[in-house]
Amino acid sequence: MADYNTIRAGQTAGVRTTAQIDEGLRAHMNKVYGTMSVGMLITALAAWSISGLAVTSDPSGAVAQIGADTYLTGFGQAIYASPLKWLIMFAPLIFVFGFSAGINRMSAATAQTVFYAFAAVMGVSISSIFLVFTGMSIVQTFLITAIAFAGLSLWGYTTKKDISGWGSFLIMGVIGLIVASIVNIFLQSPAVMFAVSALGVLIFAGLTAYDTQRIKTEYIQHAQAADSEWLGKSAIMGALALYLDFINLFMFLLQFLGNRE
Repeated sequence: MADYNTIRAGQTAGVRTTAQIDEGLRAHMNKVYGTMSVGMLITALAAWSISGLAVTSDPSGAVAQIGADTYLTGFGQAIYASPLKWLIMFAPLIFVFGFSAGINRMSAATAQTVFYAFAAVMGVSISSIFLVFTGMSIVQTFLITAIAFAGLSLWGYTTKKDISGWGSFLIMGVIGLIVASIVNIFLQSPAVMFAVSALGVLIFAGLTAYDTQRIKTEYIQHAQAADSEWLGKSAIMGALALYLDFINLFMFLLQFLGNRE
């Protein structure tokens, strides 16, 4: 990663001044965090709405009882206990790979719409947490995740330390987590789940700082030549990266902090 001050000094002699670059960077990061926040809101609403349709307190017409005065509806049976659950489980992973591969062929407006659609799909995929964990523990874990994410992202933005070297190790860690999680779907080992969750918290904490610094550096490196279309798509891809960091950090922390129904 190129040094931040070196890049700014080199570009000062160009068309844009250092002050203009700094102002543009602030606007770019606001766009990234704003887009991410809207995506998080869509995910929360989708997850809450789907879980509300999946369970009921009325036993008449319910297909199964899953807790005290809590019953699974026919819709819930379809998305949580039928083969459809596998499609719902892996849909976000397939979606994000397709989105990343096709971003260059999309306009910025289309990419933003696709990102929001992805956020809704993610909400459907994680909606089962409302069946497993208490609502209060979900809210508490979300707040803890938000505080941790803000601190990690702020450090990644402000640190003078070059952490670009973390990237390859963290990505390899993510691949390992995906493989281990898929294997544990069939093993159902509590020890493996604990290890995956602990490593997941550490890996996505590191990715939060790394992605924040990467988004900042990429903007500065392209501040002179980048057009508005590039900047728009860059902000969306940055929002996607930080969104995934937040969601995964939240889900792994929930395994430790969530109180089960």
